[in-house]
Amino acid sequence: MRLAGLHHLTAITADAPENVRFYTETLGMRLVKKSVNQDDVSAYHLFYADKVGSAGTDVTFFDWPHAGPTRFGHGLISSTALRINSDESIAYWRTRLADEGIEVTGPFDRFGSQALAFTDKEGQRLELVVDHGAEGGEPWERSPVPAEHQIKGLHSVRLTVAEQEPLGSVLTGILGMTEAGSYEYGPEKINTLVYSMIDGGAGNEVHIEVRPELDRGRPGRGGVHHVAFRVERDDEHPNWTQHTRQYGLHSTDVIDRFYFRSIYFQVPGGILFEIATDEPGFATDEPLEALGERLALPPFLEPRRAEIEANLKPLDTARA
Repeated sequence: MRLAGLHHLTAITADAPENVRFYTETLGMRLVKKSVNQDDVSAYHLFYADKVGSAGTDVTFFDWPHAGPTRFGHGLISSTALRINSDESIAYWRTRLADEGIEVTGPFDRFGSQALAFTDKEGQRLELVVDHGAEGGEPWERSPVPAEHQIKGLHSVRLTVAEQEPLGSVLTGILGMTEAGSYEYGPEKINTLVYSMIDGGAGNEVHIEVRPELDRGRPGRGGVHHVAFRVERDDEHPNWTQHTRQYGLHSTDVIDRFYFRSIYFQVPGGILFEIATDEPGFATDEPLEALGERLALPPFLEPRRAEIEANLKPLDTARA
């Protein structure tokens, strides 16, 4: 068994309308699913991805209007890197973001690739990283961003921890990743370790920075809730529960999220991981051309639609 790369990342917003505006209008991603948090149906769960909602392209958000701000420190997923195609795309995005009044850092070298760093209006830490023309990510013809410069999906995630071990051993010994190298990141020249899945590269990396001098972090609005990884074969997915438990990780049973199946566990340092299947995907209950246009509920929540819709503020008027 081995992991086949990043599946999705789930973050937290306290302002769903602004979140939709930023990720669809500024970043040009497609809202492929407008649903609710299945464990808290009072909250939207918003999914942004490529044209078809491919696994590995999803950035998702729980909408918790009363969430406090993220306190950055160790024990967090501290930034999310998204894939773009080329150095020409770096120039395009630097101009586009600056025109929106967004402060941009870079371009700078990030483990052999040009990158930009910025935040959304809630402080969500984002990077755009050149993937050197790697496959994956289907352009959406209705995006405000030209096809050749569109965001193609997840590139990598950065975890900030107090110590490398035992997390490093969990990544390599239990989850089958490979330590691929290191680089210095940011103006502080923070040593960052790179762990890779499959053959490494775009969509297959976890970056670890060790920051013992920081206080313990706390996720909130502008922060990340968890990161999910893909399985290589869906029929291997149930085996991951037994495999992770065998090595002392407290994994959940398989949970059917309707659009994919998942297990969850915390790794040393307190960060929440998920392992998810690619299937059945977001088009299982909506036609591809209409993804994200209406509130989508899995079948077990459909009998509660009237109640759920009554408790959700319309995305065009809701405010935190």
